[in-house]
Amino acid sequence: MTITKNKRKAQKDAYSAHHKKPLGQRIWRDRYLLLLFLPCLIYFILFKYAPMYGALVAFKDFKPFIGFMKSPWVGFEHFQMFFSSPDSWRLIRNTLLLGLDILLWSFPLPIVFALALNEIHNTKFKKAVQSVSYMPHFISAVVVCGMVTSFLDPVRGAVNLLIKVFGGNAVNFLAEPAYFRTIYVISEVWQTLGWSGIVYLAAISGVDPGYYEAATLDGASRLRQIWSITLPSIAPTVVTMLILRVGHVMNMNLEKVLLLQSPVTYEVSDVITTFVYRSGISNGQISYSTAVGLFSSVVNLILLVIANTASKRIADTGIF
Repeated sequence: MTITKNKRKAQKDAYSAHHKKPLGQRIWRDRYLLLLFLPCLIYFILFKYAPMYGALVAFKDFKPFIGFMKSPWVGFEHFQMFFSSPDSWRLIRNTLLLGLDILLWSFPLPIVFALALNEIHNTKFKKAVQSVSYMPHFISAVVVCGMVTSFLDPVRGAVNLLIKVFGGNAVNFLAEPAYFRTIYVISEVWQTLGWSGIVYLAAISGVDPGYYEAATLDGASRLRQIWSITLPSIAPTVVTMLILRVGHVMNMNLEKVLLLQSPVTYEVSDVITTFVYRSGISNGQISYSTAVGLFSSVVNLILLVIANTASKRIADTGIF
């Protein structure tokens, strides 16, 4: 804990010294870094901030033939329609439960993976594990869902063949609502584990080796070093990543949900993203689907602000 406090104090002192200089000098000094950041800034302006103007469609009865500006203003009519529908609570419940399940498993496991990988001293084996763990991130959702469907096939799937070997009966997992969240979460963890662990491996590599040498001289075990040195040192990174993940609880991988769900699992698999897809693309209710999507984004924003505020009060770490 003392190590973390000293690092925070040094960071605050460096931040204060940096901002005492005039703005023009700081821009000129960091001109090459700002130039590297420019493509990222342009991307966010064009594809993230500029499209936000289109959120006004949620408050209009949008008609493509008369255009955006001439479409009549209806205010909160679409929001009232959504909350008064019998499906609203089911969609919100399914989205929150699935999002929290993903957060519960896919957030801590990459930290554990990074800590375990850091303890491997065989460089070749370590690099091989890293490479294998990154690969699923680059596999498309369509291929992942195809693999899941093949493994869980009730007739020839590897999982059911294994169940039969031990004397059990084949189970049609994808047709059972009780298994949907588990299947989705496991596939998500498998696909993101290695890639998410990159951030934590980078944070661990920045810990001063002198701390470990001093702890070894004091007789601290590797587990004790992880608990007393590694985790406190990467705590700001962990908290920052947690805040960002909380801000995406309502966001689901549309392709994966669509490919894994079926009409018999709608009770648990139908989430806001799939509902927006059906309403906007399949049914042509553009304004209504935009309103539902905007509601989901507002909930994400509220959760992000709550998580950030709580983090600043408890751990003195936040993203804004």
